[in-house]
Amino acid sequence: MSPKRVVFKKVSRDKSVAVYMAKRDFVDHCNFVDPVDGVVVIDPVQLKGKKVYVMLSCTFRYGRQDMDVMGVAFRRDLFVLTRQVFPEMQDKEKLTHTKIQWKLLQKLGDNAYPFFFEFPDNLPCSVSLQPGPSDEGKKCAVEFEVKAFCGENQDEKIDKQSSVRLTIRKIQFSPESTEVAPLSEMTFEFLMSEEPLHVKLYLPKEVRTFYHGEPLKANVEIRNSSSRNIKNISLSVEQVTNVVLYSNDKYVKSVAKEETNDSVPSGTTLKKEYTLYPLLAYNKEHTNLASSSIVKQEVLREVQGMLVSYKVVLKMTASGEVSLEVPFKLMHPKPEPGASHVEPTKSFKCICFRRER
Repeated sequence: MSPKRVVFKKVSRDKSVAVYMAKRDFVDHCNFVDPVDGVVVIDPVQLKGKKVYVMLSCTFRYGRQDMDVMGVAFRRDLFVLTRQVFPEMQDKEKLTHTKIQWKLLQKLGDNAYPFFFEFPDNLPCSVSLQPGPSDEGKKCAVEFEVKAFCGENQDEKIDKQSSVRLTIRKIQFSPESTEVAPLSEMTFEFLMSEEPLHVKLYLPKEVRTFYHGEPLKANVEIRNSSSRNIKNISLSVEQVTNVVLYSNDKYVKSVAKEETNDSVPSGTTLKKEYTLYPLLAYNKEHTNLASSSIVKQEVLREVQGMLVSYKVVLKMTASGEVSLEVPFKLMHPKPEPGASHVEPTKSFKCICFRRER
């Protein structure tokens, strides 16, 4: 038995327009992006001779929607494209690109009209920054939206009663990668110690990409030939978020941590594997940690709004603090053909964290 298909529907307050979409997650495959398609149903009586438009937009917000400083709103439209769907500019057959559109048009009748958009190649993926304790009510996010509205022309002020908005999401899955998992290796020399401390940190995986929900194993090798005793060994997974539009702020948040009682006295060695769990269940409920950002070579970083990366950090005490770090990618695995993109229990946001610096 084939799985039941879900269709998302939203109707304007005055019932003049309604939007139907078969999905709200659209995948960036790196070499192309899933197109955005759906159907608009109109009520000719409620329209009163007005035209109907559909808009696809990508917006970067830095702060509340109504916040501005010296007349400059902390909001930028990274991409906006508007198309007229009624009266028709082309035949329905030329605007219908998918099987689900055909089925919806047949089911919804003569007042149903298709729409179709293609993403440009340089847009970021959906992500939002979780407000810190002193940032209550503020929001920093890259958001995508489909909006249907009616009016005399597409440039006039949109009447909320005659418009409908659906939030959609642009996502990425882990691409096929041959990048070898990196390692960090360093020798530390201390005053009044003839021999050094040698530390090695690496991830025992052939490639550097880990999947959401997967435990992360980190191998630590310490050869302490120095006269210092090593203690307070800890490992953590740190999420680093760079807000590259407007502020160039940088936020670092530990999303998993293992503090140990392990020690390495002078003249001894330690070889041990530690397990970390970078899961949002341990940090914030009902959503996903943000995936690592993948920026294509020809795309400017500034256009991405926010860039997210992850690293494993090893720290220890040897009179002073000694630390090493190894970067890695955290992403969702590419689903099997026909499988759902996202678990239905997951929220509609990918979260990175803001912390006071």
